Amino acid sequence: MNYQVHGVSASGNCYKVRLALEQLNLPYVWHEVDMMSGATRTDAFRLLNPNGKVPVLQIDDTTCLSESDAILCYLAEGTPLMPADRLARAQVLQWMFFEQYSHEPNVAVARFILQFLKKADDPRLPERIAGSYRALDVMESHLATRTFFVGENYSVADIALYAYTHVAAEANLDLSRYPAIRAWIERVRTQPRHIDMPGVDQ
Repeated sequence: MNYQVHGVSASGNCYKVRLALEQLNLPYVWHEVDMMSGATRTDAFRLLNPNGKVPVLQIDDTTCLSESDAILCYLAEGTPLMPADRLARAQVLQWMFFEQYSHEPNVAVARFILQFLKKADDPRLPERIAGSYRALDVMESHLATRTFFVGENYSVADIALYAYTHVAAEANLDLSRYPAIRAWIERVRTQPRHIDMPGVDQ
């Protein structure tokens, strides 16, 4: 049976799910959601996710899973993308929680304001940009002596953080001062079955 995935192709949170599905070679059908026209606020969509957000992974006729990193964990269970070791699994989750608490609310929101809302003068931007650089500083320090985020092995922690980091320029963020992050981005890009994220206007 194919998974049904409801998402926005240019969203990093949705791209994470698509990238994991591709790299795990899992069958799925993609359903593009017109988020900017209010499609996630309809009664029909709220049957899939009462929180009215993408992505949603429809596992079967009665079971849906939302929240991008929860979906990643579900898909990665029992695969090389999720370590079997107890501590390593916790470290993967540590970085995924960091991504959703310290990274995504800054990098993704700045990108959303600039690329989706097209509001370069939005008063929220300076704070989001500053928060983005704080998160990138943490990542740079960690990656300075490592190949990937956990145990020198590519995992869903890398997928989670890659999604918005590799398009940081779209949030007016300069990665030139982050050589370890830039090298890590290239390592992620060379992973088998990697796919690109479509641009906002594609």
